[in-house]
Amino acid sequence: MRRAPTRGGIVGGTVARAGAAPGTMSGSDTAPFLSQADDTDDGPAPGTPGLPGSMGNPKSEDPEVPDREGLQRITGLSSGRSALIVAVLCYINLLNYMDRFTVAGVLPDIEQFFDIGDSSSGLIQTVFISSYMVLAPVFGYLGDRYNRKYLMCGGIAFWSLVTLGSSFIPRERFWLLLLTRGLVGVGEASYSTIAPTLIADLFVADQRSRMLSVFYFAIPVGSGLGYIAGSKVKDVAGDWHWALRVTPGLGVLAVVLLFLVVREPPRGAVERHSHSPPLNPTSWWEDLRALARNPSFILSSLGFTAVAFVTGSLALWAPAFLLRSRVVLGETPPCLPGDSCSSSDSLIFGLITCLTGVLGVGLGVEISRRLRRSNPRADPLVCAAGLLGSSPFLFLSLACARGSIVATYIFIFIGETLLSMNWAIVADILLYVVIPTRRSTAEAFQIVLSHLLGDAGSPYLIGLISDRLRQGWPPSFLSEFRALQFSLMLCAFMGALGGAAFLGAAIFIEGDRRRAQLHVQGLLHEAGPADDRIVVPQRGRSTRVPVSSVLI
Repeated sequence: MRRAPTRGGIVGGTVARAGAAPGTMSGSDTAPFLSQADDTDDGPAPGTPGLPGSMGNPKSEDPEVPDREGLQRITGLSSGRSALIVAVLCYINLLNYMDRFTVAGVLPDIEQFFDIGDSSSGLIQTVFISSYMVLAPVFGYLGDRYNRKYLMCGGIAFWSLVTLGSSFIPRERFWLLLLTRGLVGVGEASYSTIAPTLIADLFVADQRSRMLSVFYFAIPVGSGLGYIAGSKVKDVAGDWHWALRVTPGLGVLAVVLLFLVVREPPRGAVERHSHSPPLNPTSWWEDLRALARNPSFILSSLGFTAVAFVTGSLALWAPAFLLRSRVVLGETPPCLPGDSCSSSDSLIFGLITCLTGVLGVGLGVEISRRLRRSNPRADPLVCAAGLLGSSPFLFLSLACARGSIVATYIFIFIGETLLSMNWAIVADILLYVVIPTRRSTAEAFQIVLSHLLGDAGSPYLIGLISDRLRQGWPPSFLSEFRALQFSLMLCAFMGALGGAAFLGAAIFIEGDRRRAQLHVQGLLHEAGPADDRIVVPQRGRSTRVPVSSVLI
């Protein structure tokens, strides 16, 4: 069989269309206002002589990964400006997760203030995640077609106002707290579905992986800061309501930075050949059909669903579980009605979450980067190892809680480190198995799937199981501890299922990655599963052959 001339690097072409104006997007991206890219004048236009693949220097047959100067010419943004954009996106992502888990940091006080049980407490997080999940496809659709910066600015401004309003709800209006937490999902959906696609349009290959690792450091670090800010602000102010008033002020700063610093890069330009046609958005249903036929994307999303289930459960319930453990061990007085729940566990768990997040994300990206040189399936395999390895340690942390709080913290530390190895790698997998014009939709679909089956219901489910177990036991602090302990053990089982899904993704990852690359380069004709063909030169003329012949 003749070898097709398209067996190049992982990431495709090095330039945008010759003669295109800097910052101008293709197809519908040239429409005015929201769908128009920002004017970028930090570097010369694509097609500049000397750029590989440009009019002035014909590209070689095999695609090359552009260097720093090449990226600047393609995007119209200097390397410093691109790094600054990532820094702003990281700040907002940190603030995003900090707001989510500020509530968890003061959860015992919220339970006392509104006089609610475990199932109602879990409902606080479930309502937020459900709203976030439902709105994600809307912003995914918009993010693939319109100016992403303006969409994020509007969403974050709305989120900040709603979060501030939730801090003034009286004790007899618990339903209003649920409503405001649901509305917070509007802002977070507008950001989480769009921000990673901006990074994908600024960097390629190892540079993209590194920037994504920096971006996803903000998830565990922001979560940990949420616990810390919640508990410490409450202690200083003497009122848990003030804990919910920290992030809105920081949100205003986020909107200003986003508006002034971030510029919209052209979609997919860093991955195209100079001669390849521009990528135009397809219909939403076509996007969904294509994603449904992408096994690497589906299986990695199912694996990430298990990550979301475990992290969502631990995020809300771990501080409360640790407090109940200390009460049973006699190290802390019980939290009685009318009293402020004083405990250092939210602070300690927050610090552990920050540290394990930095270690886990960095460790996962570095291990994957090194293994990728010899094994193209390294990414899903590292994710599988992280999930499968975290499950026994999380189980041990729960089993040891009644005997030693120190052992519990040690096992939580190891389990969370292994769990955090997934964050950046899963995002990288999505970006290289999905073409640029449907990446926001793919992010949205992954958010819907991971939250629908993951952390949208897991906090409430854990609380519900805990309440049902307590109904059959005599009331006591030991019963409260044991009920929550047994219900949290479900997390270890879900982690094992997620690891199996990533092992399945490893089977398909090479073929799906190659298909996405060929599509971006204009060599793959997108059709039904029975008509996956690409154009290759054969006997002096162009011939369409099955994509499987190139994937061998």
